[in-house]
Amino acid sequence: MNVRCSREMAQSLGSALYKEWAKRIFAIECSNNLEPLYFALSPTCEGPWDENSRLHQLLTRGQTYSICIASENRIQGAESYAHLRDKLTRLPERCRVMELMAFSPNKQGSLIKGFLVQDDQNSKGTERVLQDLVRESGQTSLCSYTRDDGGRMWQRLRLVTDGQQREIFSNCISLAERPELHPSVLNIKNSVVFCKYEDAYAVLEECAELIPKAKDVLQLADQCNRTSRKGPFPVIVIEGLDATGKSTLTESLRESIQATLLKSPPDSIGHLRKTFDAEPPLIRRAFYALGNYITASIIASESEKTPVIVDRFWHSTAAYAIATEVSGKVANLPPPHHELYQWPQDLVQADLVLLLTVSAEERVRRLERRGEMRTKEEIELEANSLFRQKVEATYRRMENPACVVVDASASKEEVLKNALLVIEKCCVIERT
Repeated sequence: MNVRCSREMAQSLGSALYKEWAKRIFAIECSNNLEPLYFALSPTCEGPWDENSRLHQLLTRGQTYSICIASENRIQGAESYAHLRDKLTRLPERCRVMELMAFSPNKQGSLIKGFLVQDDQNSKGTERVLQDLVRESGQTSLCSYTRDDGGRMWQRLRLVTDGQQREIFSNCISLAERPELHPSVLNIKNSVVFCKYEDAYAVLEECAELIPKAKDVLQLADQCNRTSRKGPFPVIVIEGLDATGKSTLTESLRESIQATLLKSPPDSIGHLRKTFDAEPPLIRRAFYALGNYITASIIASESEKTPVIVDRFWHSTAAYAIATEVSGKVANLPPPHHELYQWPQDLVQADLVLLLTVSAEERVRRLERRGEMRTKEEIELEANSLFRQKVEATYRRMENPACVVVDASASKEEVLKNALLVIEKCCVIERT
């Protein structure tokens, strides 16, 4: 169906959304343990199709819709996506909600995120709820999926205005091959992993009117001396999941080698974590990234006088962001040596990064003994072994510098001894 979009339609859908819509590949995340289902679009039924495929079986279960978010303003887009996700959790239990991605294979920044919604009862009420969500945002599209007399599936892209529906595009669905990179990898750089100071700064600058506390972070960042380099004393970063013994080891190392102990984000903005943890990933990750640069300015100064121990730094910021953003299996992570695993060139570089590891069972026992309030990500780590595996795998793929693994399951004295052996081997340092 060839329908020309008016200027008003284009503005409502958002140029990033409708531009070359039919040339995109779509991916449906049905389960963390299964490969996403990929499909392509065409105005005719020339592409491959199989009525026995998982994709056909999925799309013919009840009435199916999809909603995608695209915006010229990334802050608005991130907020709209978070709002949409929250609203969809309130649908009746009979409705299934799955993640949907539309992208151009191997094209950075091309990913458009959304959701696939299915209602087994074909209720008109569900469609009305989705239409209302579309009306709330000018960057949201609504698609329905139907089966023709020949057994082929069609995606119909619709615009809802003034209570009326207009079909913009109608395309036949065909099976598509798995892309080289998992689609979520395409949008990680500069959206949840920031490899330059300016990129993280720009995000908080854009949302400063929406989140006033962002101005406090920007003000501290402006005060940092970003031209200074690391001093002659070594900088040693301690990484690892919660309850692997980081705090114990960092304190012991501070005493053993007479070091300055720092953490990221630093105390100057640490009290703002609760505020930014409640924000969408784009904003939350920019906050933590900028926190690394603020910590780096302190590292540069302190390493002129003493060795520096840092409790978490860039590796943890990137590892948690990548593992969270990439859905599904460990195999979906960016491949080894991908640019996302490289230390930012404008960030003061550590001389050594120690990654503390313990078994999953031991880590849970330690958490229970501590009885502390845990972050949303820490709760996810405990409940979702697959997420934990992705975080650990991402840590081990970090480069320049890579993580040196230290078994932290032994006594604190033994862990300290082993850590000091690694430090003495890799760094020139005087012990007292």
